[in-house]
Amino acid sequence: MLLLLLTAVFGLLIGSFLNVCIYRIPRDISVVAPRSFCPECGSPVPWFDNIPVLSFALLRGKCRACAKPIGIRYPAVELTTAALFVWTVALYGLTVSSAKWLLFESILIVLFVTDLEERLLPDELTLGGSAVGLIFAFFVPVPGFPGDLLVEFGVTARSLLNAVAGASLLAAVLWLVGFLYARIRHRDGLGLGDVKLLILLGVYLGFERALLALLVGCVAGSIIGLGYILLTRKQASTYQLPLGSFLCAGAALIPLITRS
Repeated sequence: MLLLLLTAVFGLLIGSFLNVCIYRIPRDISVVAPRSFCPECGSPVPWFDNIPVLSFALLRGKCRACAKPIGIRYPAVELTTAALFVWTVALYGLTVSSAKWLLFESILIVLFVTDLEERLLPDELTLGGSAVGLIFAFFVPVPGFPGDLLVEFGVTARSLLNAVAGASLLAAVLWLVGFLYARIRHRDGLGLGDVKLLILLGVYLGFERALLALLVGCVAGSIIGLGYILLTRKQASTYQLPLGSFLCAGAALIPLITRS
């Protein structure tokens, strides 16, 4: 119980840092410096106003300097990060696998919000995260096709093969879908950011589980997206659905419901 409590606190602190990444990475601002500041008035945020969740509640969701509202996204990201961290550690304990999935969940949280708010999936997270995922494949086996068929290979070799194959196959499938859509509809339907996101998912999850994440994300995106379009009366032919956000949400659940 103490371990999970400490994990929750750690998750809140990491969630606060992820909020920094969400705001700064799309704007090409360093995530290290300058110190935290209000996006509205630019005033530096003192440490006592930067305590995850608690400061938001004490300030009643407003900046101390300019009284402009602080987005509900900030505590939501912190609480979501804490919940996912606790769930992960409860399943995997203090292991290398746990470290891999904590990093994976953190990357997906940032990508979920940046795509939702900015329609942007930064390369620093998709491609950079994929590179780190390949390193983890040396220590945490990536299950699935085709490595599991090649029993004569070592565990590490099969893991790396599954990671590379998963990334390549999924990215190729999604790129082909986007290419055909563009040829038929004469406009872009998918961005390269979505393809790079599939590379990330394939590296961490392997082909089969990343394909499951893709299916969950696409189904959820279709249902929720259609409902949103109908409720807001947006033009379905021109509305840009944040597919990456739905893919991230689906992928975040996979290591938590299909333990490996």
